[in-house]
Amino acid sequence: MTHHTAGTTPAHATSGTLRSKRKSMLASSVGNVMEWYEWSAYAVFAPFIAAAMFNNADPVSALLSTFAVFAVGFLMRPLGGLVFGRIADRKGRKFVLVTTMLTMATGSLVIGLMPTYSSIGVGASAILLLARVAQGFAHGGESATANTYIAEIAPSERRGLWGSIVFAAIFGGSVVAYTVGGVVTTVLSESAVAAWGWRIPFLLGALLALAALWLRRTMDESDVFESSDKADAEVAPLPRGRVVRAILLVVAMTSGITAAHYTWTSYVSTYAIGQGMAPNTAYWVTVGAQLLGLAALPFWGRLSDRIGRRPVMIGFAVIMTVLQLPLTALIGPAGWTLLVASGIALVVIAAPGSILSSIMSEAFPTRIRTQGIGFAYSVSVAVFGGTAPYLNQLFNNLEIGWMSSGYIMILCVCTGIAVFLMRETKGIRLEDAHC
Repeated sequence: MTHHTAGTTPAHATSGTLRSKRKSMLASSVGNVMEWYEWSAYAVFAPFIAAAMFNNADPVSALLSTFAVFAVGFLMRPLGGLVFGRIADRKGRKFVLVTTMLTMATGSLVIGLMPTYSSIGVGASAILLLARVAQGFAHGGESATANTYIAEIAPSERRGLWGSIVFAAIFGGSVVAYTVGGVVTTVLSESAVAAWGWRIPFLLGALLALAALWLRRTMDESDVFESSDKADAEVAPLPRGRVVRAILLVVAMTSGITAAHYTWTSYVSTYAIGQGMAPNTAYWVTVGAQLLGLAALPFWGRLSDRIGRRPVMIGFAVIMTVLQLPLTALIGPAGWTLLVASGIALVVIAAPGSILSSIMSEAFPTRIRTQGIGFAYSVSVAVFGGTAPYLNQLFNNLEIGWMSSGYIMILCVCTGIAVFLMRETKGIRLEDAHC
């Protein structure tokens, strides 16, 4: 491993290195888009997977089982975040980003080729569960490392803008998944999609992952990590209380963001279909709404570099708490209702999403940054995000759909309180920003 020595020009000081960092950011982001595409494709085709991989004698139970597998994948994320985070903090960010990409691609290939429930019975459900467990494990490491990597290579004064690329990849992967969903359900008949068409996005994801892997091979290692690695032996142990406080604040801060995000990306199309909307209409409208959220990300990120992280985060908490219930109530059989409701929701959710990478990276010191983010972010996403589609479906089946909106509103209040307790860190050197 190459280390910086005294008198060496900082990595961000030369234009040539800045160009190299931008190439590395692109390579990381393309891979991140593909990972999120593979992850989101499962939610997009949930109704068809439910019919193929579970006992469809009870369609509601099959759909709930599919979302339960979705949630189990999320529950593996904290473990993946810890394991891969520790590896990333020891061996480097690049190594983990390549490894997690390969694992996600393998999981997609398994899902795309596996036999159905009608062929091997409950074995199909078990294989699906194992594939999602592996993907969840890898996804925990990917999310933590990608958030860390982009924040570490970004210029301090533009960390909010650069960090928005991470959430842009999340939106981008979801947009690609819904676009594929729209194409498949438009070109093929519903019976063809149910029989074999639902496999297309998973096989496509495994194929495209090869290109993303090739790009990631050329990435630079984070210079912040390399400098810290050399200095760690001379640094005193971290105060445990400060680390625990940072973890708890990040978990609470992320709770409302992730619950709202997964409701308005992974579940909303299923909800709209249940309200009488045609599946292809719901998919295409969701694509349009997510493109609006995607376009808003750099503007929110740049704004945070000017006015600070806290005002943007608290603004989201207040607005989402007020709008969640009326936006959900607006959705009906007509496509425009979903476009307006989810479009507004996703533009609002883009505000905290754009700076999540920055604010989480600023909460932890370099030597435990990926582990800290990997555990705190993955726990919050697993508990509050991965369960969101299941809880939404359950509450609606019980005809108490208002409870799912109330749940999100409470978590958004938690987000606001957590951010209020955190200090402002815009423009601070990453080495000096942690709690």
